[in-house]
Amino acid sequence: MHTLTWHGHANFQLATRGANIIIDPFFAGNPSSITDPGNIETPDLVLVTHDHRDHVGDAVDICRRKGAHLAAVVDTATQLIDQGVPQAQVLNSIGFNIGGSLEFKGVTITMTQAFHSSRSGVAVGYILTLSDGFTLYHAGDTGIFSSMELWGRLYDIDLAILPIGGVFTMDPRQAALACKLLACRAVVPMHWGSFPVLEKNTESFCRHVSELGLDTEVVEMAVGKPVTFQKRADTCGCD
Repeated sequence: MHTLTWHGHANFQLATRGANIIIDPFFAGNPSSITDPGNIETPDLVLVTHDHRDHVGDAVDICRRKGAHLAAVVDTATQLIDQGVPQAQVLNSIGFNIGGSLEFKGVTITMTQAFHSSRSGVAVGYILTLSDGFTLYHAGDTGIFSSMELWGRLYDIDLAILPIGGVFTMDPRQAALACKLLACRAVVPMHWGSFPVLEKNTESFCRHVSELGLDTEVVEMAVGKPVTFQKRADTCGCD
């Protein structure tokens, strides 16, 4: 069993066998977060998709105070080292790059492209292959891109976490088509409702998924409420 907690915006924490991983740990200033970062279960690893403030968030502080490791694209990793993350805690000491994979406590982490801006390096997403084969894709901030279909062919994606907010990322219609390209069993919509300019709810996204006739299950998570998943042959097995 794997437990996923949404801390609002693009901030997710995954607890799996032997590893606790947090992605884009934006707590301070996050209007949709209800969690004090000092109260979260101590992560072993922090993944950062790009260097915008609403994604780097509290990464440096979490790594310094809690001793978590850090994974990021090389240039962003260098920037975060300069900001205080001990280099010894950075995976591969300098980070890694798109298409590359690293293993951490039984989890294989593959970096994917994302189409978005970043002051350092490039914006990325991550595919996490867990010890039992359960595969999770966090797209990061991105627009839709056709090679999502290639990731769907290369990986049997149980759960995709996709932005639907529009303006800075995919909107609901694009995100629904992304589900088709990825052939994911289930999807968690993210990057909505946190700021006034973004999509206010998931209704449009659910409608577009339905209109495409997809078998993809839409998992609408509540901030701060964990959801458990398990590997199954026919579904992601969310509870």
